[in-house]
Amino acid sequence: MGQDQTKQQIEKGLHLYQSNQTEKALRVWMRVLEKSADPAGRFRVLGCLITAHAEMGRYKDMLKFAVVQIDTARELEDPDYLTESYLNLARSNEKLCEFQKTISYCKTCLNMQGTTVSLQLNGQVSLSMGNAFLGLSIFQKALECFEKALRYAHNNDDKMLECRVCCSLGNFYAQIKESMKIALQHGDRPLQALCLLCFADIHRNRKDVQTAFPRYDSSMSIMTEIGNRLGLIQVLLGVTKCWMIQKELDKLGLLKLHCLCERIYRTKGQQRELRDHVVKFHECVEEMELYCGMCGESIGEKNNQLQALPCSHFFHLKCLQANGTRGCPNCRRLSVKPGYV
Repeated sequence: MGQDQTKQQIEKGLHLYQSNQTEKALRVWMRVLEKSADPAGRFRVLGCLITAHAEMGRYKDMLKFAVVQIDTARELEDPDYLTESYLNLARSNEKLCEFQKTISYCKTCLNMQGTTVSLQLNGQVSLSMGNAFLGLSIFQKALECFEKALRYAHNNDDKMLECRVCCSLGNFYAQIKESMKIALQHGDRPLQALCLLCFADIHRNRKDVQTAFPRYDSSMSIMTEIGNRLGLIQVLLGVTKCWMIQKELDKLGLLKLHCLCERIYRTKGQQRELRDHVVKFHECVEEMELYCGMCGESIGEKNNQLQALPCSHFFHLKCLQANGTRGCPNCRRLSVKPGYV
């Protein structure tokens, strides 16, 4: 069977398949596979067979054709074909719950960067790897992969990939919910903190930052309580990403962002970045006048009782009480003539 005839038969099979005549389509494709001498045509028909068997739930047959496709790709000596065939091999193993193999084949795909096809398939590779990590209950890595896949879907306006990622996130949410129940039953604080972090990350990926914030806060409280510094950094990074999602950050948002970045870099010991955010934090404090007019310390950085005066100035309650001041020191100073301060 020549190249043109191979192409015609593949198209005939696709027409039958799209018309829900699946078995007839499979017979046409199998004849092409048996008779065609065109390696590129054989590679394409193997892709059709892999997709068809995946959609029918025949995962062992899917794997069988994926292995043949790998050999065909090696024969063609084209990295694009090889990347696509490794993805099909990864997806086949994922369906058969061979998760370690799935991760290995996905990593092979990602290591083949620079090919035309690899750039188009990275979202699907990340999705398959995320599903494998989810199958192994490695939740944080699974969520990182889903986040990458969703980013590829949005950047390339790939609605099908976005739909598949959202389905995987639904499964992820269900598993995390079950894990949370177990953690609460056994009083497992570290697992509770991890589950809350995952819940928050899921809401952040859905751009629902207002729902994500309280879950990050709850996770942060437990992480601080149990002394999990790595977990605390992950929470702070998640909160920072939430603030970055909001397109127009107001001054208060910027203040919180610099405060979180300061805590992250302080924990990591990165002094230059730490100093940069400390400076920016205090610049925001100055612009918003969020400092006590008596002691000069910033307001809101620590839990302190505050006193709001009618003139809209804020002071630490302890400062006002200590000085026995009834009026506003700031306004009184501003009303005094130069030379009498």
